[in-house]
Amino acid sequence: MNKPELLAPAGSLEKGRMALLYGADAVYLGGKAFGLRAFAANFSLEEIREMAAFAHARGKKVYVTVNIYPHNSDLTALPEYLRNLEEAGVDALLVSDLGVWVTARKTVPKLGLHVSTQANVTNWAAAKAWEELGAERVVLARELSIQEIREIREKISADLEVFVHGAMCISYSGRCLLSNYFTGRDSNRGACAQVCRWEFGLTEKNRPGEVFPIAEDERGTYIMNSKDLCLMEYLPQLMEAGVSSLKIEGRMKSVHYVATVVSAYRKAIDLCWQDPAHFTVPESLREELEKVSHRPYTTGFAVRRTGPEDQVYTTSAYEQSADFVALVKGFDPGTGRAALEQRNHVKEGQQLEVLTPGGEIFSWTLEEMQDGEGNPIQAAPHAQMIFTAKGDSRMEPFSLVRRLKG
Repeated sequence: MNKPELLAPAGSLEKGRMALLYGADAVYLGGKAFGLRAFAANFSLEEIREMAAFAHARGKKVYVTVNIYPHNSDLTALPEYLRNLEEAGVDALLVSDLGVWVTARKTVPKLGLHVSTQANVTNWAAAKAWEELGAERVVLARELSIQEIREIREKISADLEVFVHGAMCISYSGRCLLSNYFTGRDSNRGACAQVCRWEFGLTEKNRPGEVFPIAEDERGTYIMNSKDLCLMEYLPQLMEAGVSSLKIEGRMKSVHYVATVVSAYRKAIDLCWQDPAHFTVPESLREELEKVSHRPYTTGFAVRRTGPEDQVYTTSAYEQSADFVALVKGFDPGTGRAALEQRNHVKEGQQLEVLTPGGEIFSWTLEEMQDGEGNPIQAAPHAQMIFTAKGDSRMEPFSLVRRLKG
């Protein structure tokens, strides 16, 4: 049993840096093409170089998604793009299409290849086939139980990567045609419209214009709206099953989400590794996972067959117990003041909470606010405005400042 890698999403350069600073061992990201998150900020080649350099300076890694299912027109630019990624210093590519795989093997033979979850690997024979094609790692489908993961581990030697946290797709490991059908946006080429989160009703052909709720609820029903995955309490079983990398979903999520979830899983993995047999999730870490924007949590397919309790039928809204209000830019010990960048409306006198990259959490009262010119202010209402306040020496750069709800 090896201590697994903690792999985090990087939807932008800022999010990637935060993920690594808050404890991720590696990040995965998408470039401007060939990935499945067309509406994320995504990375230019120069930003990928910058991200790789930032990670490697800290002994960490960067993986790039090249996991669309391409059409003929997509293939022309692929070889040059792959060579550019290799030159940028990335550690591996995430690939789902066999044609892309063969092209990568020929074009960048020294670059590591990981099989994307989009390839729907649900059995040891498929995993072994990919291993024989040169896969360093197989990202398993979300539809597997821990016991099935254990059985795959017994048959192959390649790394196994498993999703442990984040949004779940109603379609088979993300292979969906709903977006294409309803909007013309191809989810398998990165442009998913998340049709599964829409509110659906039932119609009858002889009653045009009448829409009936599928379940008795005045707000309608969300029949394909899955709860979010959370497998923190099953870390011992995942480690025992031989999982090499624990993956957090969320390239479309916020800086607050990425940093908070990564910090919580970093603590949980380290705690579990010390004594797997007696590991239980501390209540403080459960509370951390409630502070970010999320749907109610489920264990997905990991320990049992899913049922109605794993869906949310009344709303597609998110819930969270804290708002991210500011990012710490620095602390001046000479003046005792902290410089902050506003991320949500915040005002003088509010009781706040600080999470540091090292994982420390402490309460803090916002006092003696000043704008960038040193003028006293009562609030910071403008997006990403820089202001200062009486600080705390523990407020290291990139700390998150949050306001608890309720």
